[in-house]
Amino acid sequence: MDLPLFSRPPAAAPRPLALSRWLLAVAFLVFCMVVVGGITRLTESGLSITEWKPITGAIPPLTREQWMAAFEAYQKIPEYQQINRGMTLSDFQFIFFWEWIHRLLGRVIGLAFALPLAWFAWRRQVPPGYGARLLALLALGGLQGAIGWWMVKSGLSVRTDVSHYRLAVHLLTALFIIGGLIWTALDLADFARTRARPARLTGFALIALAALAVQLLFGAFTAGLDAGYVASDWPLMNDHLVPEGISWMGSLWSTLSSDPYLVHFIHRWWAWVAAAMLILLARRAKAAGSRGASIAINAAVGAQVLLGIATVMSGIALWLAVLHQAVGAIVVATAAWGAHAIGRVRQG
Repeated sequence: MDLPLFSRPPAAAPRPLALSRWLLAVAFLVFCMVVVGGITRLTESGLSITEWKPITGAIPPLTREQWMAAFEAYQKIPEYQQINRGMTLSDFQFIFFWEWIHRLLGRVIGLAFALPLAWFAWRRQVPPGYGARLLALLALGGLQGAIGWWMVKSGLSVRTDVSHYRLAVHLLTALFIIGGLIWTALDLADFARTRARPARLTGFALIALAALAVQLLFGAFTAGLDAGYVASDWPLMNDHLVPEGISWMGSLWSTLSSDPYLVHFIHRWWAWVAAAMLILLARRAKAAGSRGASIAINAAVGAQVLLGIATVMSGIALWLAVLHQAVGAIVVATAAWGAHAIGRVRQG
């Protein structure tokens, strides 16, 4: 006979509003991780931990012997041998701290998602039709951890940095997770109020989000290639509209994705295409009755454009670059909100 403590409770009424609030809290944690990831990248800290230990790695070195062992492992990789040779243990501890915080946040997010999801499922409080989507988001979060290690591995031998392609996959996956969490939270909030069906992704929203995705992709390439440093003037690049120094690398894609001058140039000017599409999305969201989404999109896009210009003209000041990445994540969140708003109305 089952003990009362372990017997499954009878089916309860769904709690969509509680689920919605929980997902928004998880989205905020992912946002924090994106910000810390930006700091980790800008401080060149990402390769300081050369092993992937999902469980035991949560505990940092505690003794001098453990710190020396971690430092010695770092000294074996090209980044130390070619760039940071001679750094002190204190310098190493600084970069180790940011990578460890970044990985720790990933673990916290995993627990903050998996444990409440298990509780809601055990209590039978997940509305019909949402269980598979929540499991997919959980699986995507687990995949993101593997992508992070796949990215780090690219910089542990031969290279002195991580592959900018893998960095782009890692960043875009994190931003996609934020969008998915917010979209699902909004669906659940609508369900709580009116038992509405999930919103659809409309054709216009898909185009607007695709334009944003291209901008984010080239932003990730700009970060991974340190392409922001090739010019510090605006709107010209080193006194030219189309920068000098572009090296054609065989294929068109190789040049578009790997030449720092061209990547920076595309990131600067595609921004206006993405901004225009998002402003149109904001107008449609307002027409659909979501004035809050419209205001949020316009404010985030305006702030992001100004921050991008300021970051370039500052010579990539760390605090501005981090703020630029943070607001980029907010742009994604607001775009998801706006796309959801017009998808909800289109359903009638």
